Amino acid sequence: MKNFSKKLAIIIIGIALTFSVQSIYADAPPDPGGGGPGTGDLPVGGGAPLTGGIAMLIAMGTAYGLKKVYTRNNKDK
Repeated sequence: MKNFSKKLAIIIIGIALTFSVQSIYADAPPDPGGGGPGTGDLPVGGGAPLTGGIAMLIAMGTAYGLKKVYTRNNKDK
């Protein structure tokens, strides 16, 4: 009898959890906003300028490459 009541309790809890999850749905995606000319809205990706970040990546890559060349040349001596 103890096993039966344990199994029945597990089944009831499983059914209750299944039906409680049925009411949870994802929200719709946000409106992209458009961002056409003259609208005043930001574009979909945001208004972050890319030029500063690209320049920093190029500068860091150059510095890293020069460091590698410098350590390789000094290692051989």
